[in-house]
Amino acid sequence: MKTSTQELFNKFLTEIASKVSQNAYVIWFSQLEPLSINNDVFTIKVPMEVHKQILSETYHDTIDAIFFSLTGINYTFKYVTEEEIEVTPEVTLPELPQVKKEEEWDTHLKKEYTFDNYVVGNSNRLAFIAARAVAEAPGTIHNPLFIYGRSGLGKTHLMHAIGNYITENSNKKVLYTTSNEYRNDFTGIASINNGVSKMNYANEFKNKYRNVDVLIIDDIQFLTDAEKTQQEFFHTFNELHQANKQIIISSDRSPDDLKKIEERLRSRFMWGLPVDIYPPDFNLRCDIIRAKIKNTSIENKLNSDVIEYIANSCVNDVRHIEGTIRRLLAYTAMMVPDKITLDFAIEALKDYVNTNIYINNSIASIQNAVAEYFKISVEDLKGKRRTNNVVRPRHIAMYLCRVETDEPLIKIGLEFGGRDHSTVSTAIDKIKEELETDDNLNKMLKEIKHKLQ
Repeated sequence: MKTSTQELFNKFLTEIASKVSQNAYVIWFSQLEPLSINNDVFTIKVPMEVHKQILSETYHDTIDAIFFSLTGINYTFKYVTEEEIEVTPEVTLPELPQVKKEEEWDTHLKKEYTFDNYVVGNSNRLAFIAARAVAEAPGTIHNPLFIYGRSGLGKTHLMHAIGNYITENSNKKVLYTTSNEYRNDFTGIASINNGVSKMNYANEFKNKYRNVDVLIIDDIQFLTDAEKTQQEFFHTFNELHQANKQIIISSDRSPDDLKKIEERLRSRFMWGLPVDIYPPDFNLRCDIIRAKIKNTSIENKLNSDVIEYIANSCVNDVRHIEGTIRRLLAYTAMMVPDKITLDFAIEALKDYVNTNIYINNSIASIQNAVAEYFKISVEDLKGKRRTNNVVRPRHIAMYLCRVETDEPLIKIGLEFGGRDHSTVSTAIDKIKEELETDDNLNKMLKEIKHKLQ
């Protein structure tokens, strides 16, 4: 049995009548007549010219959304008066098939990513807390949850952990996908020429992404320059959100910085909770290394010096740490040492990381150089002690981090024991002021900078 254009239009009229006032329905919709559908162009007869403008401008989004919900197709609407009518053969639409419930749903989740093996520190604590809250009560808090930060900081791990927790503790339907996969699935609709096949594929697409309780979509920034896909995701987002279904999104930048994403989408990303993840500080990097080597062949072979060497050598992201550990595991398997000393680690990783412990102008390198110069520990710089022999070096280190790196104040504060950015700013201003009159301080800074080189 086939669904005619008129039958489809009758369903539309029923839907639009529930979304606009009675007067608006009588004036703008009651006298419309569907004429034809050809190559996704829906031609509709209107009584007067003014209807064209009102329907195209005032009611376009509502009309578009209703027809997409009924068919899964983004139509282009053509409004014509009696005088403009062209004879166009009608294309009938197949009746939407009943979707059979799948016996086993593929969540696309990686089971190894859980909250239990996610290492938490100052740079990711807020994101972790928000993720746990969402996992425990999906659809009721922080919807959408928007996690952002540069590549390799653990966003994907956290998203999979949310999905795994929900599937293990409820019967909710969870789907993890990437924006590229979503985009490819959607563009597949346009590539099909056969009307029946196109409708079936569109229905499968809609069922996959809307018939879920939790949609997790990774790397949303890759939807830039994909206008049609963004339009479709706008409808998917709205339908899920209105049904209190949980949406979790990740990006390498904040919603405000996604300039090539439609404004209406970016504003919706801000409806819930945007939360960022910073690069891990030294302490967190050490904790991550300990977690990664746990239950491996090298767990009991290396000491804190080696862990700190790796932490100082891998300052960018967690993936670099993981690659370094894999390299050390492979080298150890070949050489079979009784212990992994610092010299052994440097030899094993010499072609993989910078063997100079002072990585060029990183916060970690500056902390090490300052601590060595003043004969105190890095932990003193990060700690709570406020004696003069610690406070002054701490201020100098913060100042150098500001002028020798591109890191923001909030990141510098995190690396110095989680201090507030205003504390960092005050320390920097103090050193700047002293430099104008203190020749010894100028000399001291030159010597520390020389160490960095």
